[in-house]
Amino acid sequence: MRRPVARKLSVLAVSAAVVSVGAAAPPQATSAPEKVPVAVGYGGAVSSVDADASAAGIEVLRKGGNAVDAAVATAAALGVTEPYSSGIGGGGYFVYYDAKSRTVHTIDGRETAPLTAGSDLFLENGKPLAFADAVSSGLSVGTPGTPATWATALGQWGSRSLGSVLKPAERIARDGFTVDDTFRSQTASNETRFRYFPDTAKLFLPGGQLPVVGSTFKNPDLAHTYQELGRKGVGAIYHGDLGDDIVDTVNKPPVDPASGWNARPGDLSEKDLAVYRAKLQKPTKTSYRGLGVYSIAPSSSGGTTVGEALNILEHTDLSKASEVQYLHHYIEASRIAFADRGRWVGDPAFEDVPTKGLLSKKFADSRACLIKDDAVLTSPVAPGDPRHPGACADRGTAAPTTYEGENTTHLTVADKWGNVVSYTLTIEQTGGSAITVPGRGFILNNELTDFSFAPANPAVHDPNLPGPGKRPRSSISPTIVLDRHNQPVVALGSPGGATIITTVLQVLTEFVDRGLPLVDAIAAPRASQRNAAQTELEPALYSSGERSQLEAIGHSFKLNPEIGAATGVQRLPGGKWLAAAETVRRGGGSAQVVHPAP
Repeated sequence: MRRPVARKLSVLAVSAAVVSVGAAAPPQATSAPEKVPVAVGYGGAVSSVDADASAAGIEVLRKGGNAVDAAVATAAALGVTEPYSSGIGGGGYFVYYDAKSRTVHTIDGRETAPLTAGSDLFLENGKPLAFADAVSSGLSVGTPGTPATWATALGQWGSRSLGSVLKPAERIARDGFTVDDTFRSQTASNETRFRYFPDTAKLFLPGGQLPVVGSTFKNPDLAHTYQELGRKGVGAIYHGDLGDDIVDTVNKPPVDPASGWNARPGDLSEKDLAVYRAKLQKPTKTSYRGLGVYSIAPSSSGGTTVGEALNILEHTDLSKASEVQYLHHYIEASRIAFADRGRWVGDPAFEDVPTKGLLSKKFADSRACLIKDDAVLTSPVAPGDPRHPGACADRGTAAPTTYEGENTTHLTVADKWGNVVSYTLTIEQTGGSAITVPGRGFILNNELTDFSFAPANPAVHDPNLPGPGKRPRSSISPTIVLDRHNQPVVALGSPGGATIITTVLQVLTEFVDRGLPLVDAIAAPRASQRNAAQTELEPALYSSGERSQLEAIGHSFKLNPEIGAATGVQRLPGGKWLAAAETVRRGGGSAQVVHPAP
């Protein structure tokens, strides 16, 4: 029912992209380039949620940089224009396709808990802290992994120096960017928290007021920080003065005494920064409809959970299913995969994570038999045992999915040589911890709240409890899909906390199975089931006829105004690339190419 409308949308969007991207403002302009959701052309492509950030990546590609160089440049620019979702105070996961070797590589740049952290990190008087009390505190801040991710990616596969690729972001921070509705609304939603911390309020509430839409927002402190990183390298954070400032801020949060806010101190040390490493590791891989689907392995649960759900869905011909049948099977596969995620996935340095088993076809077969065409599973579904899969068998007691903040940002890049990057970076929830490092221009993460504060079910081992130097479980799912010749087909990812997994899964199946153009698969209304009693629906699905038909077989729904904000790139014949982004969500995204094609 949605597909004819979606196809019409893609034709209009491509026409707009060719005109707008070709006429984009030069890099020196302080006004934001126009956002368009799809662009087609040569020389490489960049897609992100922000036009200035996408333009920063295009600038690097145009000057001869490769996809890795452009990805770091785009990420650094997002740290300026999307400071409530990303930045050098956070972490992320980086997936890279090397065109020369036709292989996929990944970096785990997840934040880590302090070396002094125990399983009781978020317990006070024996009881878990309220989530809101934990977020805006030093307790929530993990050792940042984003700077190490940039240095590792550039060192392994880049062709430009860190200082070179930081220049566009440094310029945007110094000269300013144009405030839009999304930036103002995100500031407004954090205004109370931001006022707890004078340095945050001074930066993001200029003159004590919310930033005005259409005004120019400048961040000279961040420009100086990027300049210092470019000159000294990321050692300035992990072994230098910048790191000392982070440690001081975490351990003595600079709170306004008049606010009355109890900004609980953390226990981050110089040693935590010095021993931090971004991990080079193998991707997850599963085959789906003859394609190779590659993503990030634990500590993120994204690759295993998307992969398991795809393996389950391979039992059904989704291309021939009705819209209701498609949504039913997609929802049920998500429900089951999240049950297994909650039981088995944590930081593999601390937990015995059966990654191979979770991605095995045999395990998927044992779980797919739970799905019925005319009935709905009751959540929470109990997990299966990937080490000893038995038909329709479960293992132990079910546990609900714990909460994750629903913000982050994602970028996707391709270059003229065929290299591809899918990179999701984050400071966790919108506004992170709300604590700005004084004089440095960036907000610190609240990633440690992604740990379970206490076991989700005391009767079941929880692999996501805090520990010394442990990485909290993530749902980040940057994904690259290859064909039988190990050539890229599509790359994508999304922000959205635990909804990242369902967003990537739904976009992939809409694109691969349902035949939607990439921009339309991204734009399609979403459903998200995470082993909960109710499935979340965006408004277009919530008010649709499909909802009532699904309810008739037992589904229960609740409204979610917006789920995710995906971006992607698709390889086209003849050396062309298509970049695609959101049409509406988060104010729409920005897809750009180096040389637009008519």
